Amino acid sequence: MLSLREVTVRFGGRAVLDAVDLEVAEHEVVCVLGPSGSGKSTLLRVVAGLQVPAAGRVLLDGRDQSGVPAHRREVGLMFQDHQLFPQRDVAGNVAFGPRMRGAARAEQQERVAELLALVGLPDAGRRSVAALSGGEQQRVALARALAARPRLLMLDEPLGQLDRSLRERLVVELRELFGRLGTTVLAVTHDQGEAFALADRVVVMRDGRIAQQGTPLQVWQRPADAFVARFLGFDNVVGATVAGTAADTPWGKVPVPEGSAQGGRPVLVRPAGVRLVAADAGLPCTVTARTFKGTHVAVRLQPEGDAETPRLEAACALRAAPEVGQRVGVEFDVAEIIVLG
Repeated sequence: MLSLREVTVRFGGRAVLDAVDLEVAEHEVVCVLGPSGSGKSTLLRVVAGLQVPAAGRVLLDGRDQSGVPAHRREVGLMFQDHQLFPQRDVAGNVAFGPRMRGAARAEQQERVAELLALVGLPDAGRRSVAALSGGEQQRVALARALAARPRLLMLDEPLGQLDRSLRERLVVELRELFGRLGTTVLAVTHDQGEAFALADRVVVMRDGRIAQQGTPLQVWQRPADAFVARFLGFDNVVGATVAGTAADTPWGKVPVPEGSAQGGRPVLVRPAGVRLVAADAGLPCTVTARTFKGTHVAVRLQPEGDAETPRLEAACALRAAPEVGQRVGVEFDVAEIIVLG
């Protein structure tokens, strides 16, 4: 449905998008993930027609959108700050798109009622938007974006201003809603948890380019490189020399899966692959910090001997986590180790 072909955007001579190619299929939910400045919001603006690329093409259903103004592209765009019309009530906000397209009043009212029920606000039509909570404003903004029946719905940090518990609840509701409607969605976010919960496919961006894309499971299990691994929150990434089924690392010899790429490579050890054993076995370490994560405790470990040796993070069961200052040994589980590209 959507194709970006070598799209480039430059600001002050710097390429904010650098020859980006991207495809989005009909009914697919794609989340573009990346740190601030990676180009993800600019990508949305290009697709919406709010930013003219220096080079490349945007195609919707195979039709080149060059010169097509934003209001004729049949795309919906929802921003992080919602941008609701404060002078209109909830129904007036939701009805804006159908009204601008010339829908009759009865059709507008029917569409408003349908969408407010869909987003869980069936009786909110006469309420002032200023009286809504953040979560309710989010739902109204979504209903307004859907009201004009866009072929493509685009979300820019859709849950960024909400507290964590509300974000976690709404992302599940959004996923279910898009599945019911068959909506094609292109969303951008810096929150990997949000992207992984919402998307059929995740696209990770870095410095205006796509660093990796795939299903959430593919990206999580097999980060393409050290940047993607660290962006996903994995800290146990070090340079290594791989020979056969072992890697020479700052932590000593670490096993790697058969068939791993050889030579100088970054190696990722997932926290679940850092196994704590008796202090007189394995790599001797001292516990420097503990962080409660709800389902487990993240334990920070400093290998003994050389203070410059990178720290390790281990994921420990709640009742088995060692105390700060305790000496432990570390062994490595090859099933949780990846040789990165």
